[in-house]
This record gives sequence, structure tokens and C-alpha cells, in this order.
Amino acid sequence: MSIIIVDDNEVNLFVMNKILKGAGYNQTKAFTSAQALYKYLKLEEPYAEPVAADLILLDIMMPEVDGIAACRHIRQHERYKDLPIIFVTSLDDSQKLVEALDAGGTDYISKPINKMELLARMRVALRLKKELDWRKQNEKKIRKELNLAAQVQQGLLNKPIEEDIQIDIVYRPSSALSGDMYYWQKFDDGRYGIMLFDVMGHGISSSLVSMFVSSILREAMRTLKEPVRVIQELNRQMTCLHREGQDTPFYFTGIYLIIDPHSKSIEYINAGHPPGYAHIDGSETIALKGGSCAIGFFEEIEVESNILTYEDHVQLLVFTDGVYEAMKMDEKEADVQLRDLTALDWQALPPVFSEFMDRLPDCQPDDICLMAIKV
Repeated sequence: MSIIIVDDNEVNLFVMNKILKGAGYNQTKAFTSAQALYKYLKLEEPYAEPVAADLILLDIMMPEVDGIAACRHIRQHERYKDLPIIFVTSLDDSQKLVEALDAGGTDYISKPINKMELLARMRVALRLKKELDWRKQNEKKIRKELNLAAQVQQGLLNKPIEEDIQIDIVYRPSSALSGDMYYWQKFDDGRYGIMLFDVMGHGISSSLVSMFVSSILREAMRTLKEPVRVIQELNRQMTCLHREGQDTPFYFTGIYLIIDPHSKSIEYINAGHPPGYAHIDGSETIALKGGSCAIGFFEEIEVESNILTYEDHVQLLVFTDGVYEAMKMDEKEADVQLRDLTALDWQALPPVFSEFMDRLPDCQPDDICLMAIKV
């Protein structure tokens, strides 16, 4: 345990050192000025490693630089912002003591020093520091694990493609992990299965469910392919997560599409998701609605697919409800803009997407996913 004592009076330093060593605190450093303390802590070396110190006993009344100014200066350095500082003072000025605590002091003790009181206040400060250090280490561990989980989740996402179909994506989680995910797969017969989905909630719980959904979706698309069968299988698997006494079931919304470039048809199911749009042959724009309720609410759900056809080309836009919040406008107004966006020339979409991303705040309240598809 390393304790630093700062007092311009040599007698006070001797007394405090004697009390500390008698209590088993053998690692002590004593200084007679704030400047000597600054040098020891390497405050003028911005990239220096923090000096091993557990607590500072700091006199308030010192020449040149007093203890309050010294405390403020120490607190300006990130590596010492949580180091306990106990003021030692002969002042009986409540205003000065308030100023000392506002400057970043942890506690104070009055002179002449009472041994029992000093050791008790030190134990409290050191215990709080130990708890804070544990919390910081735990938070660091959690951040590391979250970053790893985020890398795993990002690895499950497909990259934009330009084949028989083209896909471009705007994707921004509200935190490290996201409840929004997407996946597409090309089948042996030349068709493409595509799904965009949004799991209830935000953060860790929704991201865990989204990765579970992603894993069963891949298997369902590989073996079942067809929209009705895939949605039914996803619903069956989701209801297996339910537990007795659980207030809210796990559920998600999504749009699943089968695109067949050869027959020029698109079969889709909207499972309780925002509509999405299809701009057909450069003229008509229709909403992609209906087919199923959200997935996971009920053990048995009615599922019906919809089919649209085109003669030359089609552009589709599907998105999660976080896009509405990001657009900061009434949902009906947002739908009009998104419908118009679906009809834009494909080459004009990347700049629009980039501008949309640039306008997003660093901490938006919901996950965001916006997917454009051209066939």
C-alpha cells in the first residue's frame, strides 16, 4: 500500500509517517511542497505511466502552491482522477473546506491529528478506491468481451454484392451490438433468399437473440428456402425460447424475399415489419406489406406469401424502424421520402446513403439498417 504525504512542516511529516508505519503502512513518500509532488507524479510528462500510489494526505496551507490548487491540478490528469486525496488542515473555515472538497478532495481531517480518526478515514478512502478499481477492471473486461461479440456479429453480415442482383447497405448499431441483422444466400437454382430482421429491444439481450436468429435463419434458408416454410420454422424456434412466467416473449419483425432473376419474380413475406418498397420497371412503386404477424409472439401463426413480377428491372428498399427515428420526422412523411428514395437511379443511391450516415448522431437511440436491392 503506497501512501504519499505532502506537508511543508517537517514535524507534521514525521508524526504522520510514524502513525502510518505503526499501522503497517510501510510504503510512504513524503514531500514538503506541491511542486515536489508534481515531479514525483510526473504530471508534466503526458505519456508517462501513472506512479503507483494508493492515497495522498495533502496539507491545505502551503507556501507558493496550496493544497487546493494542487488537488485541482492533479485531477486534471486522467491517470490520477480517481486517486483518493485526504486534506489535512488546521483551518476551521467551512467555506475553505467546501472549496477543498469541490476541488476533488475525497475527505479531510483536522490538525492536531488524531491517530484513530486518521486511520479510519484512510481505511474508508482506500476501501472505496479498491471497489472503484474493481469496477473499472470489470468494465474493461466487459468492454473487451462486447468488442469481441461485436466482431463476431459483424462477421455474420454479408458484404454488398454486384451479381445478377446488386445490394447496398446502410448499417449502424445504436451501441457495440445490434438487434438489427440481415443475411442473403444464393441458391443452386439461381434464386436469392434475402432477409432483414429487427429483434425487440436494444443492446446485449437483443443482440444475443439476433445472433440466435441468424444461425437458425441460415439453416432454414439452406434446407427449406421457401418463404412460408422459413418463416414458420423461425417462429417455431423462437417460441422455444419462451419460459414460464416470462412477461414478454422474445420476438422479431422482418421481411423475407426470394428473388428469381430468371422468372423475373419476387416472393416475399412481411412479418410485422415496416413496409419496404419496390419500384417496378421504372414506373410503379408498391409497398411490401403483409403476410404474417411478428415472429415469436404465438406458437402457431398464419403465414401467406405475396408475389410481384417485373419485365425489365426492379429496385427494392427495405429498412428497420430505427430509420424512422433517424429521419426525425412524422412516420408518414418518412414513408413518402423512403418511397421516393426507392425510385432513385441506382447510381444516385451511394451519395444519398453517405449523406444519411453523416447526419446520424454518435449515439442514436435505435439500431439502423437500410438495404437497397436492384435486380
